[in-house]
Amino acid sequence: MFTPEANLMPTEFQTRVERKMNFNVDPKALVRTTFVNPNEANNSSRGTSLALPGRVGFAQTLSQLQQRSGVNSSTILNPQVKSVAVQEGDTLSSIVKDHLAELGRPVSSTEALRLSQDVARVNGISNPDRIYPGQRLNLSVLTQAQQAAPNLTTQQALQSKRVQASTNFPVLPGQNAILQKTLDRAVEKGYVPTEEKQQVYQKILGMARHYQFAPDDFARLTLMESDGMNPKATNNRCHGIIQFCDGPDRGAATAGFASNPKAILGHSVLQQLDMVEKYFDQNGLKSMGPTNLDDLYLTVLTPAARREKAPNADLNIAGTQAQKLYVNRDPNTFITRNSIVQGLHQHANERLGLYETAKAQAQKLAQTLTRSSPPVQVANNQQRAQVLRVGAYLNQDYLR
Repeated sequence: MFTPEANLMPTEFQTRVERKMNFNVDPKALVRTTFVNPNEANNSSRGTSLALPGRVGFAQTLSQLQQRSGVNSSTILNPQVKSVAVQEGDTLSSIVKDHLAELGRPVSSTEALRLSQDVARVNGISNPDRIYPGQRLNLSVLTQAQQAAPNLTTQQALQSKRVQASTNFPVLPGQNAILQKTLDRAVEKGYVPTEEKQQVYQKILGMARHYQFAPDDFARLTLMESDGMNPKATNNRCHGIIQFCDGPDRGAATAGFASNPKAILGHSVLQQLDMVEKYFDQNGLKSMGPTNLDDLYLTVLTPAARREKAPNADLNIAGTQAQKLYVNRDPNTFITRNSIVQGLHQHANERLGLYETAKAQAQKLAQTLTRSSPPVQVANNQQRAQVLRVGAYLNQDYLR
């Protein structure tokens, strides 16, 4: 076939073909262009940056931070944001408690658990139980919470000064008179330092709200178990303000002292109240709803006995207990819910010297119940407990 190139000389033909083939390609580019690995280029650039004078510190720090996992860069690069590195054995709630203690605001385990949810949210942690050593946490939310309540802190400080000026709380009607008298007595006996009394008081009020029991009932419990919050109370097997024992019930293991229960005796009332919270949580006190005195005390004495709800049934509690807890104060009989309520009220009144006042109040209440028309129906646990208290105060055994 005839082609125009056929009449061309070989050299001219070759030149024209080369021009067609290299129409869009610069021959120089083919010679000078080489393949570059992006990662190698990045490392090379970083190495050059590290070598520059005046930028060594920042470049090295940034490089190290980029290689660490669990780092919140906004926390690291802003020194005004409070942060902490997770250590081996830390939990979110323990970090919260330690940090707030440094700020002068000790909190309960329950409140620390609640605040740890906020810390988890701020740090983008979906599971608060999963943190790991080296992870850095932004704690600014805790500082904000502390600053958000300056009035409360000021009020507590003023109240604390008033307490130090007078070791006795003002006992006013309806203001936890039993608890306040118990604390006054604990200070007199050296169980609670004067400067810690208000903290103990507020701690118990917080527990009472959380677990829904009466603050005075907790005082009655401790009066029976430890002579009213004696942190060194012991019978060689059970120790502390609620008598943590080395057995399956009232276990010292709950408080973290399974191997050495007697070590509890070295802790203050405030510290032991944290242990009490752990014990209450483990034994499901929160899930019981409003907690009467008998259920509160059974949680400490023998949690399994709470299954028996009849007020006069034998609770089948093993071992020898305080005489006042038995029916008619007779250890040869048995312990019931009714006898527990009566015994705890009687014991508290004797310890605090409140018998005459309690008797007068009970008589007045009894008259009100008797004269009411129609007669009062004991329809719920709260009314039942009220009538039982009246019976406790007027019990002929007690009068002797």
